[in-house]
Amino acid sequence: MMRIWLVLVVALVMDGCSNTTPTAKPNNVQAYRVAPPRTATAQNFYRPVRSGVFHKPGELAPAVEFWRKTYVEWRRSEVAFHDDRYLDVVYEVMVLPGDVGESLTRNQKDMVNQRRDFWKAQLAVLEGKLRYNAPLTVNDKQMIAKLKNNGRQLNSVLYGAAERVRAQRGTRERFMKGLEISRRYDRQFRKIFRDAGLPEDLALLPHVESSFQPSARSSAGAVGMWQFTKGAAKTFMPGGRVDLCLDPVASAKGAASYLSYAYGKLGDWPTAITSYNHGIGGMRRAQTQVGRDFVRIVKTYQSPAFGFASRNYYAQFLAAREIAGNPMQYSSNMSDR
Repeated sequence: MMRIWLVLVVALVMDGCSNTTPTAKPNNVQAYRVAPPRTATAQNFYRPVRSGVFHKPGELAPAVEFWRKTYVEWRRSEVAFHDDRYLDVVYEVMVLPGDVGESLTRNQKDMVNQRRDFWKAQLAVLEGKLRYNAPLTVNDKQMIAKLKNNGRQLNSVLYGAAERVRAQRGTRERFMKGLEISRRYDRQFRKIFRDAGLPEDLALLPHVESSFQPSARSSAGAVGMWQFTKGAAKTFMPGGRVDLCLDPVASAKGAASYLSYAYGKLGDWPTAITSYNHGIGGMRRAQTQVGRDFVRIVKTYQSPAFGFASRNYYAQFLAAREIAGNPMQYSSNMSDR
């Protein structure tokens, strides 16, 4: 689940997060308590930036394809074991036996953990075999082929691959439900962003945040379809009203305010959209350290808070946008499986 984590303080211009207190958040992403501008109102943040384009750099294509599969091919009973940096490297898609609900049982979680440990061990053994020129099995050669895909040098990706094994459940059922719900809001949400001078497709962001679940709640305190925190709501909601977090339309207006403000601070849509997860201060710090090239940020920026969720947030948005733009095609594919 993705969320807005904002840092809107005067120190934003200096170092992004100097006056905030980090708290633990899933997927190695830190949540930051908001210190909102004292005189700010939601209306202050609208700026006409309609010219923005959601670029899809070729280097992000494997990540976009990975999330497309997560959203429309893999069921919630299927778990992909993959490299968390090179998302085209999928070692296996395991099917969990029996009934699989929205949440896994303890036994099902144990099965996933055991299989992840299996692939970690396989990769550690492979690294040792190559170091000492030991004979390779068919499975070893298949892993090597996956790692070398897209012209990668084996030595550059095999080291540390065992520690990069991650498990990803499919969300096909949840995403399909989100597509159905989104039809109720699409026209109204698009008008909100259009009236704010923003690209209309930003209205699709709840596919990433909550699968358009109006009552979604996170363990970190974000709520609603647009996953607002209390601090963000006080800054960007109409009238600064926290009680509007569960109102999809009011939250859409708040999201438009936030994204307009973020774009003004960060200068491009990939970075501004990623800030919805990682915070404006975090993305400003990334730009300062590695430059404004977004692909370079994704590939090289190092920060304890910039984990898997933040690195992949824009790719998830692109995948959701691609599917929502052609729902009949993907709905047909989903029904056929």
